[in-house]
Amino acid sequence: MPDPQAYLNGKFLPAEQAVLRVSDAGFVQGTTVAEQLRTFGGRLFRLEMHIARLFHSLGIVGIDPGLNPAQLARAASELVAHNHPLLAEGDDLGLVMFVTPGAYPTMLPGDAPGPTVCLHTFPLRFDLWVDKYEQGESLATTDVMQVPSACWPPELKCRSRMHYYLADRAARQRFPGSRALLLDAQGYVVEASTANVVLYKKDTGLLLPPAHKTLPGISLAVLHELAEELELYSDERDLRPLDVAAADEVFLTSTSPCIAPVTQLDGRPIGDGRPGPMFGHLMSAWNELAGLDIVAQARRFSQR
Repeated sequence: MPDPQAYLNGKFLPAEQAVLRVSDAGFVQGTTVAEQLRTFGGRLFRLEMHIARLFHSLGIVGIDPGLNPAQLARAASELVAHNHPLLAEGDDLGLVMFVTPGAYPTMLPGDAPGPTVCLHTFPLRFDLWVDKYEQGESLATTDVMQVPSACWPPELKCRSRMHYYLADRAARQRFPGSRALLLDAQGYVVEASTANVVLYKKDTGLLLPPAHKTLPGISLAVLHELAEELELYSDERDLRPLDVAAADEVFLTSTSPCIAPVTQLDGRPIGDGRPGPMFGHLMSAWNELAGLDIVAQARRFSQR
């Protein structure tokens, strides 16, 4: 059976040989622009949108990856076409694309090579979120704030995520099993660690933090599409943790699990403390779009 491959600086090679120098600026400075997406039935989901967001982030930091979006899309598709058949039937992959400026100049003598461009895949870790579909996520507020836009704009998707790590660590210390609900300097809700936050109220529909304050999530864009199909009204406004606590339902949207219900905030139940009916409606619509039962797939492969 062939081994999984990776793509590194223009070449496909065995995944175990995709090695970066310790002098790479992605390690030294954390200057890594990245995207993560998944497959459904072996097909990459919203590849063009992820690549567009990647190139937007590259433009913000001024990195020329040395290839255009179409070339990167072909590399991603070719990599998945090789690696997905190595999985069990019905399983799916995560795909990571990342770009760094390349070698950190003070650590590499002579002419430094160009940017580092890498694509690699992994079997989706369904075990990390399968129980959340039935029990819901638990969120907790902490003293760790979202990075201010004066440091870097919210639409920049990068690997400089120490604040996520510290916020989640603090959340788990307060309420074991929780993840962080991140606030800005004014105390308004921005996002969760690695996920967009969406509130649902029966009398108003979906409520979201203002778009200019958050990463433009691809899964969030999909949720907007599904909401329109369900004739579900949505609006943006500044939200406090109290608004989250008072919502009828709360969701997180992110690439791998797609959408997950939130059933607790700071140890207190949201609604009746169980995933609500609107989550079921939205997940059913997502299943139709994906062409498979997302929850059933997660259950099947969570114990691989």
